[in-house]
Amino acid sequence: MTEEEYIENIKLVLTGGILELEIPDSTLSKVLKRSLQILQRYIDSTELITVPFARCIDISNSEISSVVKVFRVEGTMGDTETGMSQSVIDPMYAQTWMAFTNGGSMYNFNDYILNYMSYNTLLQVRNTTSTDMAFRQDHSAGKLYINPAFDRPNYVTIEYVPVYKSVEQITSDYWIEVLQRLAIAETKIILGRIRTRYTSSSSLWQQDGEAMLSEGVAEEKELIDRLTSNSQIIYPID
Repeated sequence: MTEEEYIENIKLVLTGGILELEIPDSTLSKVLKRSLQILQRYIDSTELITVPFARCIDISNSEISSVVKVFRVEGTMGDTETGMSQSVIDPMYAQTWMAFTNGGSMYNFNDYILNYMSYNTLLQVRNTTSTDMAFRQDHSAGKLYINPAFDRPNYVTIEYVPVYKSVEQITSDYWIEVLQRLAIAETKIILGRIRTRYTSSSSLWQQDGEAMLSEGVAEEKELIDRLTSNSQIIYPID
């Protein structure tokens, strides 16, 4: 949804298309930006980016909010030096061949299986002493530190939560709905404060400022409580 569509929905909900809203569209645009800033802390939709490997990657100029995971990608991109794809044999698939063949029908296959098992044991020992692709994000310096337990990959894929700077960047239907509801609640709070700024006890007509203010505060609290209770606690906490 575009910013204009969000604003039109806010005005429709609060005026029914008949009443006139006291605040201009420029203020509603600021309300949307504030709602997006509040929502940034809770959004857990991730994106992927593949970059050349380095033990320390500068991400200060990127749109990365929190790094979730780092992957090796040689298995899918191939060896950049030889141009050949690296293939990995499934040990269960290999065991199936061993079960239906005798020892003499496959040349040096038993030796290969033993070497493969030894290699996996070595990997387990290495992962015990040093976790492969373990990472640490330095938010203040804008650096991402990656630890390769064994050979250095040519490229790594980073899974991350992006920094949202405009409402158009949100494409998930769930987060579009949450942002819209949060913006409406924020607008109700602003309208409620405007309409209760001055009161007149002798007036024949009274504004609905107090009711709108209480509605907005209650709706915002309900949304924040729901987002907090359903947040992804496995993701890095900034």
